Amino acid sequence: MAHPDSSLSDPLDSALSRARQSPEAPAWMRGLYAGLCLYLFLSALNIMSGGLGVFGDQTDFMERMFAYGENPFIALMGAVLVTVLVQSSSFTTALIVTLVAGGDMPLGTAVYAIMGANIGTSVTGVIVSLANIRIRSNFRRSFTAALLHDFFNLLTVALLFPLEWISSLFHEQGRGLITRLANTLSDWIGMEEVANPNSPIKVITRPMVNLFDWLTGLVMPTTMAHGLLMAGLGLLLMFVALVFMVHNLRGALLRRMDGLFRTYFFRTDLRAYLVGVFSTVMVQSSTITSSLMVPLAGAGVVPMIRVLPFMIGANLGTTVTSILAATANPVSAAMTVALFHVCFNIIGSAIWYPLRRIPTGMAMWYGNLAAESPRYAFLFLGLIFFVIPVAGIALVELYIIHG
Repeated sequence: MAHPDSSLSDPLDSALSRARQSPEAPAWMRGLYAGLCLYLFLSALNIMSGGLGVFGDQTDFMERMFAYGENPFIALMGAVLVTVLVQSSSFTTALIVTLVAGGDMPLGTAVYAIMGANIGTSVTGVIVSLANIRIRSNFRRSFTAALLHDFFNLLTVALLFPLEWISSLFHEQGRGLITRLANTLSDWIGMEEVANPNSPIKVITRPMVNLFDWLTGLVMPTTMAHGLLMAGLGLLLMFVALVFMVHNLRGALLRRMDGLFRTYFFRTDLRAYLVGVFSTVMVQSSTITSSLMVPLAGAGVVPMIRVLPFMIGANLGTTVTSILAATANPVSAAMTVALFHVCFNIIGSAIWYPLRRIPTGMAMWYGNLAAESPRYAFLFLGLIFFVIPVAGIALVELYIIHG
């Protein structure tokens, strides 16, 4: 039997219609339920990240991937894979800055790895959107919202990667235009050493992360297996939390959230952008804020036209983590990498916001295609975040070896 939302009608109207026809629970109960769903979702992201971190620590995968070669394309693809695996661009960029500060990664490689981290961080939104795959209209909206983040990052890299690489060929130290701009800014800025603060999200979800860490450690014989199981349970919990969160959004709570979001937080592009910046700065993770936007857009709470400004703001907000990592490792090259991250996102915003019809049109087209045939969603996920990076690294290495 088809779900009533599988038609092409506006999901917001149908959700409100169902809410009017069903008895409402007390407001405090709805709020508690929504808060629990949100807490489980945030916990799931950190459980998954923690499990992959345990796996990565045992295999030394992240460091070896970055140190594998100084080829810009390998740096780009390697950072995509690392960010996909750890589900956090904040972790990846902080690691890149730390490696540069310690002299384990050259500046010329690091800037391309920063670009790859920007692409890799958008994988979580695509995964989150799959929770709506049984409800066509909601899936179309949520997958399109995720694609807006993806295409913005992909298009920005497609323009700035060749610009940076070609311009570096004509510089005596092999630095591209954006790297030179970032280096100039780092010379102007004098910042005292500070500690990298804990994200408030990590603090409040730590009990759940510790619980899953303890439970998986009891049942698995090796640390690597422990990390993989923990990551898998985190992924499962994320989907369960999303299903209940989306169900809650389609109920009576939607009417109240819709008014608040449409008339205040997302009334204009500027407000959506600022919400993206400041919310990401507060939680120290664009993965979390952009992933939360996906179900909100899917349920019709956030207007689709405000999703791209929010995602652009989230991209800029996440650069604060690399700045903090650089100030905790006060080396000129480390600060240059951190400021490159800032410049990269500002330049991308300056290019694609005025031309937003391009990424928006691409996202709407592919979102509709995936809604009609979900295999296109899995194809996009597999190709962009796994097949192309792995194949790209392999082909470049084969060319280098036999060239």
